[in-house]
Amino acid sequence: MSQGHLMPLEEALASLLAMADTQRLPESETLALDHARQRVLASDLLATLDLPPWANSAMDGYALNLQHWDGQPLAVSQTIFAGQPGDPLQPGTCARIFTGAPVPAGADCVEMQENVELLEDGRARFTQALKPGQNIRPQGQENRAGDVLLQAGKRLGPFELAVAAAQGCTELQVVRRPRVALLSTGDELLEPGMPMRPGCIYNSNRTLLRHWLDTLGCEVIDAGILPDQPQQTRLRLEQLQHGADLILTTGGVSAGDADCLGQVLRNNGRPLFWKLAIKPGKPLTVGHFGQVPVIGLPGNPASALVTFGLLARAYLLRIQGVEQVAPLSVPVSVAFNWPKAGSRREYLRARLENGRAVLYPNQSSGVLLGASWADGLVEILEGHTLQVGDSARFIPFRELF
Repeated sequence: MSQGHLMPLEEALASLLAMADTQRLPESETLALDHARQRVLASDLLATLDLPPWANSAMDGYALNLQHWDGQPLAVSQTIFAGQPGDPLQPGTCARIFTGAPVPAGADCVEMQENVELLEDGRARFTQALKPGQNIRPQGQENRAGDVLLQAGKRLGPFELAVAAAQGCTELQVVRRPRVALLSTGDELLEPGMPMRPGCIYNSNRTLLRHWLDTLGCEVIDAGILPDQPQQTRLRLEQLQHGADLILTTGGVSAGDADCLGQVLRNNGRPLFWKLAIKPGKPLTVGHFGQVPVIGLPGNPASALVTFGLLARAYLLRIQGVEQVAPLSVPVSVAFNWPKAGSRREYLRARLENGRAVLYPNQSSGVLLGASWADGLVEILEGHTLQVGDSARFIPFRELF
């Protein structure tokens, strides 16, 4: 692996996902439905009943049988509310029915109440043309018992959990949570709450990544802060091999004398790739230490954000069995000029104002505040320039989280 080679993003992602396919988590566990949000389904969810279980009314109105109706007003023989199955429809009558109520046997049409005139004698007169099946939700319209409702590998959000609830499920089989050892490196780092010292900064990456990992269904092993010492770095990596599915680090992956993590991984581990053709995020390092995968993110906050969002996130989803790991993106018109074409692909923190992407004024990789201000990332391809009104790809942060 040449140190001078900058790997394109697509090539790095393909290598990372190929590595993930060899590390997929085989274990699963059963969770109560209310505790399964953000987890990944371990096996297909099959329907146990038809939905709806019986034909029901889509409107508040009147149910009748068109085959036996001669167009004359009909007596109202019963009233059927949701949750109260009615009696079979008496010949020559109609039934008052409400939305969601079972359609009585013998009825083949529901007319909405707005199109029905009630006469003084209590009979219902239908004023519009009618057709069979009108305003009736047939049994099994949504699904039939035995249908595959959700496939294994599906991340469970509110909609998916609601689908399971509609089948009466109280628990689901989900993939075990990936165990991620989160390690920060750097003599300059302090944890919040510690007194500030000259030359030091508070560790924001740990907070960002710990909460981001949680949204991806991961179990975080907090490995603390490691000083810039090669021997301690090697020993800590050896310790973290036991019980972790991934070692995720921040800082120490560049080529400087104090970048011990990258040195140890390249000298004592098995690096897969190092240095990406993106900005920010060039120093990303990926490989194995012993049998455990290691993803070494750059230490600058914006660089850590971009590389985790575009690469580490995809790896963690794939080892849980998720096939579609690419975040959805949309083309947007830009409200800025970008006159200088770069040799690396760039990801700029931006937000949408009046339908156009506006850049945060300071795009330094060390600036974290821009991520809170922004809605997502604008991608500028290698060798490209932009002018106001041009189109660019936009990746919303909500897709990454």
